[in-house]
Amino acid sequence: MGRMESDCRIPISCLRPRVLALHALFWVLVSLRVFGAALLSEEKTTVARPVTTPCWQMEEFVVAVECSRCNTFQSKSWAACIQTGYVERINCTKSNKDEYKSCRSTLMEEHLFWKFEGAMLGLTILFALIVVARQRSLDRLASEKVRRQIESI
Repeated sequence: MGRMESDCRIPISCLRPRVLALHALFWVLVSLRVFGAALLSEEKTTVARPVTTPCWQMEEFVVAVECSRCNTFQSKSWAACIQTGYVERINCTKSNKDEYKSCRSTLMEEHLFWKFEGAMLGLTILFALIVVARQRSLDRLASEKVRRQIESI
């Protein structure tokens, strides 16, 4: 009679202490990254600054200058440029104020889209190769097992 096979799909190598410790370390680092980012994003100063709500959040506006890339000076000095690196000038209709609003460029969005598509294609190819290699390995093990059974007869 042969060795009893288990229905468990988790390889025994995954249950080794070293592998479990590496998994625990990975999740600790991920948790620190998430919670650390949350703590760093909190306001560090207790000095209350007067916060004025931009007019474009409270009233209708017209885009005076379309979305364009910020130059080096604007990127460092304008709060609107810090978020995306692109800004558009708007005119609020009621207050007649000109303000700058952060925007997302279609060129930037297209670039990000193709970068994402390339990454997904690369991952698809990588995992397809892993599946093929794993399937060949399993086929080899199965044929070896059959060969051993035939030899034992």
